[in-house]
Amino acid sequence: MVNRASLPRLMAILAIVALLALGGCMPAAPGAPAAPAPVKAGVKTLTIAQDTDPGTADPQLTTEEYFLPLNLYDRLVEAVTTTPGKSELQPGLAEKWDVTPDGLKYTFHLRKGAKFHNGDILTADDVIFTFDRMLDPAIKALNTDFLDMIAGATARMDGKATSTSGLKKIDDNTVEITLAAPFAPFLANLATPAGSIFSKKYVEKIGKDFGIKPVGTGPFKLDSWTYNSELQLSAFDDYFRGRPKFDQLIMKIVPEAQTQALMFRKGELDAFDLDYARSQIPEFKKDAQWKDRIVSGPRVGTYYMSINSKIPPFDNPKVREAVMYAIDRQTLIDKLYYGTGIPAKGILAPGLAGYNPDLPGFKYDPEKAKALLKEAGFPNGIEMTLNQTVDSPSTLKMNEALQAMLAQVGIKAEIKQMDSAAWSGTRKEGKLGSYTSSWSADFNDPDNFIYTFFAPRNAVARSWNYENKAVQDQLEKARVMTDMQARYKLYQEIEKTIVYQDFAFVPLFHLEHLFVVHPKVKNFKVSWNGWSNMPYYGIEIVE
Repeated sequence: MVNRASLPRLMAILAIVALLALGGCMPAAPGAPAAPAPVKAGVKTLTIAQDTDPGTADPQLTTEEYFLPLNLYDRLVEAVTTTPGKSELQPGLAEKWDVTPDGLKYTFHLRKGAKFHNGDILTADDVIFTFDRMLDPAIKALNTDFLDMIAGATARMDGKATSTSGLKKIDDNTVEITLAAPFAPFLANLATPAGSIFSKKYVEKIGKDFGIKPVGTGPFKLDSWTYNSELQLSAFDDYFRGRPKFDQLIMKIVPEAQTQALMFRKGELDAFDLDYARSQIPEFKKDAQWKDRIVSGPRVGTYYMSINSKIPPFDNPKVREAVMYAIDRQTLIDKLYYGTGIPAKGILAPGLAGYNPDLPGFKYDPEKAKALLKEAGFPNGIEMTLNQTVDSPSTLKMNEALQAMLAQVGIKAEIKQMDSAAWSGTRKEGKLGSYTSSWSADFNDPDNFIYTFFAPRNAVARSWNYENKAVQDQLEKARVMTDMQARYKLYQEIEKTIVYQDFAFVPLFHLEHLFVVHPKVKNFKVSWNGWSNMPYYGIEIVE
């Protein structure tokens, strides 16, 4: 028996079934742009794929999906790839900026005449609106930590103010931002997707639909979005840097990696992200057709194993040191990642500002590991737990490999799989034992790695429970230093203390990010930080 209240829904479903029977297409997500139009002959198109739908084009409401933000919007400052794995900050929507000697006040001089996709002209009001929106508690933004150092941000986020006092309009083309305290990585923060600038008039008009009907100043504009199927973007003719060198950018949603690989080989994709199918790397490297079409760049990130220093016996630094020598990092890279990486020597990754290439690293030395355990009072070894979520087969493979290596020195590691909520909740309380994970750069500054893990609050929330007041005081000092070279030197000293004196962080490896591209795709570059989500402006399509 059918409930009358469900009849409209049933009729809609029947209509979709009938449409499919007639060869029609599934409709777009409610409120989204129209379903994709056929690609016209002669249109230069770049077709790519990823395994999940982006979900939203609002970069204030995501911490993971940046394909749309990096291609639809611009930021005041941009992180631009100079050589693989390296970047520098360059002008974006701000042509230039001034910083007061005390590091508190930033004045941004906006690019005149920059247009949004709907024809609106960029003004200071748009910048102030965008940043204030991020801090507005009603928005429930997920990236407030990129702006919470602005004066008045805390009051705004706590609902004690209706605007952010540190944001000030000087004139239509000038914005002044005052910080609550000096924060050296501020410009680098603004160059992240979270710093994307919106049109005030448009967002206020479109309201909650902005995430599916976005408008930006970026090189591409969104034409259609069929949820869990395909997104079509087209070149923005009035882009202030110049129109892109191809006409259309298509993102297909293809959950299965093997299907993506097959589509690439059939010419249905123009670039294939091998991060989605690392098992395909040896095959492509051996294939005469494709081995010279592989483009790589370092993923500016570090794979690591955590240590909770409050869980015995890891409260003993000798035990922590033993773990360092018990792991064969090169074998992990070779067996799990087909040799596409290098052993990590510390916390910071190659390509990150302040990276120290001269750290000694930890040579695989099981005999030394055993001797250290004996010195620590554990001649018969120890027991530990490697925690992970239930839905990560790649993490399980990593943990199984580590489990076998640790067993060789007398460390019996139990792998404990937990549901995501339990894993996250236990970690947030500071009570989770060791786990393996990775961290990739959001912005190009060592603060993004070391403060994220080891500032007092973060050390608990990520279940490191690292306690070294001298180091944590130095972390606060580094955040306000304006001499960048002196800052980097201080971070390198902090890194040495954490890894080589306190043995509180187990570095594993840094990976290369590989793509394979069709010959028609020219000037394809892996983004500076090695993300899968990347900007595609600058690529040329030659048919």
